[in-house]
Amino acid sequence: MIEELSSEATPRRFILQLAATAAASFILPRASNAELPVEEPAKLPALSDGISTFDGVWQPVRDRFYDPHLNGLDWLAVRERYRAAAAEATSNARLAEVINDMLSELHASHTRYYTPDEPEYYQLADIFAGGLRRRGLDRAFPGGRISYRGIGVLSRPGVSGGSLITGVVEGTPAEKAGLLAGDEIVSADGERFEPVQSFRDKVDKHVVLKLHRAGTVQQLPVTPVEIEPNKMFLEGMRASARVLQANGRRIGYVHVWSYAGYAYQEALERLLSDGILRDADALIWDLRDGWGGAVPQYLDLFNPRAPTMRVTDRSGAHEFENVKWRKPVAMLINRGTRSGNEVLAYGFKKYELGEVIGTQTEGAVLAATAFLVGRGLLLLAVDDVQVDGERLEGVGVAPTIEVQPAFGERGDPSSTGRLRFYPLDARGDMSDEIDPDWCSTDVVASLRRRPCSSDRAPTRGGA
Repeated sequence: MIEELSSEATPRRFILQLAATAAASFILPRASNAELPVEEPAKLPALSDGISTFDGVWQPVRDRFYDPHLNGLDWLAVRERYRAAAAEATSNARLAEVINDMLSELHASHTRYYTPDEPEYYQLADIFAGGLRRRGLDRAFPGGRISYRGIGVLSRPGVSGGSLITGVVEGTPAEKAGLLAGDEIVSADGERFEPVQSFRDKVDKHVVLKLHRAGTVQQLPVTPVEIEPNKMFLEGMRASARVLQANGRRIGYVHVWSYAGYAYQEALERLLSDGILRDADALIWDLRDGWGGAVPQYLDLFNPRAPTMRVTDRSGAHEFENVKWRKPVAMLINRGTRSGNEVLAYGFKKYELGEVIGTQTEGAVLAATAFLVGRGLLLLAVDDVQVDGERLEGVGVAPTIEVQPAFGERGDPSSTGRLRFYPLDARGDMSDEIDPDWCSTDVVASLRRRPCSSDRAPTRGGA
């Protein structure tokens, strides 16, 4: 979480347990990796000043961490235990490793030190730009422009020593090049792949990526671009929106990659009220991976007991106020669903707004702020959070229908994988009866049919 910063119900209508594909499309816990800044940060401290950076992280934790007792730690003793290693660090990466080892003793989400070698550094700087302008943003990003060179993937370290792609943002070079969730990038132009460094000075130039995909080795050319993080996530959400035809029904789909600001909710409302999703019969709301930042009020979108206004000026231009979605909706979640998005998942499930499909969320529900310290950025949990009196930190939210990810399948529900549809009763809930004729449906030509005999009805998850 970020601090500071309808129509009539048709009996037996369909909603996709697109869980079973999108949720079963391979997307792992999030850690986005892939790229580099347009300009080098200015006036950064030398590595010899590692102790200053170390202390610059240690002190705000002491003064601002949400638990004044620091989860029972003797913070002075912890400082002494790691300070010598910080002094001996010979690289920024090693210094960050020492700092994060220290922070890990707090056992808290939203508490980590990021460096310019990680895309999260730029993404968080953009998310927290408002507050960071008072904390030295111009020092790290002259002029306040936050951008990096990349291709638009989310990733984490892979088993072969490369970067395992966990998400491909729509409309980015990665999607255009055909990269898929589940690919592990091992090299770029013949050199060991580094999420940021591999794209240095290569904007608008072809970079050949060597990757492992489903037991094969492949090479794909990709063209890096300058990426502004918030803009990428917003445009990626819009580009993800589509309508799938199935069983005579129109199923809308949208992936919200970040909720760090009202602009994302506003864009979603426009897609639903006056955009491509307007005439869909049901909606798949994908909150897997990406950044959180959502607030509970966003669930009001699915509260049918309030009117929607259309306001038109004399020129004919119009906009909608108090947008509502009064048709069936399902939410997709996974281990990469975190922070404010977990609050949405909790409320969506508790108040029975629709099915919650996928796997358990991360359990990272604290409120955080950011500090620029040395050559990096400190994300720090500064407030505890309870939701309807329950603490979700370290717990997460279980789905109502569990669907495990299928390795090597694309996360795009309209391009590959299997979609299964289940009948709904008049309230929009899944019926216990599964009609064999509905078990398998070609949603688009590229979808693979799955015989009904091999399918099993979905099971309900625990609370």
